[in-house]
Amino acid sequence: MTAAAFDHFAPDLFVFLRELDQHNDRLWFEANKRRYEAEVREPARAFIRAMGERLPAISRHLVADDRKVGGSLMRIHRDVRFSKDKRPYKTNVGVHFRLDVGKDVHAPGLYLHLEPGQCFVGAGLWRPERPALDLIRAAIAERPDRFRALVEDPALAERFSRDGEALKRVPRGYPADHPMADELKRTSHTLGASFPDEEATRPGFVDRVAERYAAASPFLGFLCGSIGVAW
Repeated sequence: MTAAAFDHFAPDLFVFLRELDQHNDRLWFEANKRRYEAEVREPARAFIRAMGERLPAISRHLVADDRKVGGSLMRIHRDVRFSKDKRPYKTNVGVHFRLDVGKDVHAPGLYLHLEPGQCFVGAGLWRPERPALDLIRAAIAERPDRFRALVEDPALAERFSRDGEALKRVPRGYPADHPMADELKRTSHTLGASFPDEEATRPGFVDRVAERYAAASPFLGFLCGSIGVAW
C-alpha cells in the first residue's frame, strides 16, 4: 500500500481492536499477530506516510516516521511495570508527529488516536516541564491579545476544543485578577477533536485530519516560539 493510495482506514481495524479488548492476553495476540500486522500496523504506517506528504505544508519541522518500532506509531505493548492494570496490550492505535528537535525535547506535536468509541485528533503540548510552562505563561502574559486571537479564531475554535488540566489558583508571580488568569492556570496547552469510528473509514479521512492539523498550526507556532523551538 503506497502513501498515494492510502486515503482512509478499513473497518477491520476497529474489529481487531474490539476483539483485542475482549481477549487481551499474549496467547490470543500471538495467534492473531498476522491480523494485527495486516489490519492495524500496516494501515497505520500507510497513514503516517500519507500524512508525511502533507506535513511540510503545515510545518517543515514535523516528522512522519513510518518505522515499525521507534517512529510515529506508538507501541501496541503496554508498560505494565508500575500499573495495577496488567493487560499486556493497548486497545488503541496512537500516532504522534513530533518536531525534529528530538525526543528528549518536550515540544508541541500532533496526534491521532483510534479506539472504538473514543477516536480523536489532538495537537499541542501536554504537561510540559516547569521551565517550558513558565516560558509559555510569560509569552501569554506579554502578548495576551495575540494569544486570545489565536484561540478564538473560528478556524481553530470550530475544529477543536481546548482541554487539559489547570491549577486552582493563578501561579506565583501573577496577580489573582490577571486578565489571562484562566490561561495562566493551565498546566497543559492541548487541543482535541473527537469523531465517530466511522469517520476514519470514510474516503478523504487523511485530508480531513490534515485540515485539522493545519488549523492548529498558528497555535502550535505560538507555543514553539514561547519555548524557543522552531516551527
